[in-house]
Amino acid sequence: MTLEEILAARPSPGQPRAYNFPPFERTVMPSGLQVLAVHVPGRPLVSANLIFLSGAADEPADLAGATVLTARAMTEGTDRYPGLELIEAAERLGSTLHADASWDAFAASVEVAASRLRAALELLDELVERPTFPAEEVARLRDERLNDLLQMRAEPRRRVEQAFSQAIYTPESPYSRLAGGDESTVERLTRDELTAVHRALLSPERAALVVGGDLTGLDVPRLAEEVLGSLARDGSGALGTSAGSKSPLAGRIPVADAAVDRPIVRLYDRPGSVQSEVRIGHVGLRRHVPDFHAVQVMAAILGGLFNSRLQLNLREEKGYTYGVGAGFDMRRGAGPFGVRTAVQTAVTVPAISEALKELNRMRDTLVTDAELAVARDYLVGVFPLRFETPGAVVGAIGGLFVNGLPDDELARYRGQVEAVTAQDVRKAAQDHIHPDRLAIVLVGDADVVGKDLEAAGFGELEVIHDELPGEVDEPGAPQGDEEGE
Repeated sequence: MTLEEILAARPSPGQPRAYNFPPFERTVMPSGLQVLAVHVPGRPLVSANLIFLSGAADEPADLAGATVLTARAMTEGTDRYPGLELIEAAERLGSTLHADASWDAFAASVEVAASRLRAALELLDELVERPTFPAEEVARLRDERLNDLLQMRAEPRRRVEQAFSQAIYTPESPYSRLAGGDESTVERLTRDELTAVHRALLSPERAALVVGGDLTGLDVPRLAEEVLGSLARDGSGALGTSAGSKSPLAGRIPVADAAVDRPIVRLYDRPGSVQSEVRIGHVGLRRHVPDFHAVQVMAAILGGLFNSRLQLNLREEKGYTYGVGAGFDMRRGAGPFGVRTAVQTAVTVPAISEALKELNRMRDTLVTDAELAVARDYLVGVFPLRFETPGAVVGAIGGLFVNGLPDDELARYRGQVEAVTAQDVRKAAQDHIHPDRLAIVLVGDADVVGKDLEAAGFGELEVIHDELPGEVDEPGAPQGDEEGE
């Protein structure tokens, strides 16, 4: 069958069902803590998420990884519940207790039956305000991270992601390093550093409690004030230069300067590799971008759908790969835009050439009516599926808080997507995809693909011997790139 016949035989999508994102109420406590409560009828399992506007992007470079490690260590015990007693206390409530950190925020969460919400919030408060960070557990988690970093260097898929970030961002940008830190920073982290990170977090003026589920009969703001009203007020809100800022976004946009002003190619040599891990892209966009919905549709058509342009070309037509995707990782600062795939070594250069062709075609030509309809229908249709649990609804509302977006952002989403035109898509591509300053980063066999890459003229080529864990350097041998993300 031809590609056209295959596409024609596929079932067409149905009409998106009606859906309204549940409204939520916002209350600001005397301490400055924001409480956002969303009633989801018929969902007796309530999700509560306490979010602080300080993430991995806010920590100094010499403490890289401290915020993520702090989150992992918080659940190792508190003043009242040492060690496993904290987990046992959560289990007695039939709840789950978590803490984690992203580039943008630090969050502690609990899920529990509505009838036990108060007790769960008290446990959440204990976790957030009084963790003990046992030295032996901090050491164990630190060693786990160091072992994970060794594995990362050995795995081409993870190694290329780190190398890609290093290539497109200047060293001054936190996004040029790993959110979890690298060997040079993680090995120095102790209980003292984690305690300092924790103290800096505890600013209610930079925090929000988001609670979702069937809240019938529950006064969430009152519960929050009674349980969390004593949340420490001496935290600076960040370890970085934005410490003490009162506005959620004032001074808090992370540096995201581009290191690339012309096309470049970096090949990390892995002799004998049967495939090449490939990343193509540049610094992308903040989440707080005016044409967000047009970008979403454009990215879906380019590389976000199973029948995207990149997928139809590189997988269906050429057979170069099992899968290829592209899109924008939007953060408080400008996250990366990238094309991501793995291809057989022998077709590395043709695959890159076809990917570049699709990037230029997205900028140069209007998408078809069929492409536009499929992308819009997909985004509109999958939107309700993202919010089938209170936890997902709470997470989305937390994203509004972190990114400083309006309260009706999610309620307007489907209508905004449906209004995107082909002209909007092309303008988004022209404004935000930049073939003249792409970084092409690969992990693969330089002996096989190096000469072809140079002959292809994609950009200035640099070949790097990527030293693997356990390798012994020979005198005069070129050294690997050991910078962290």
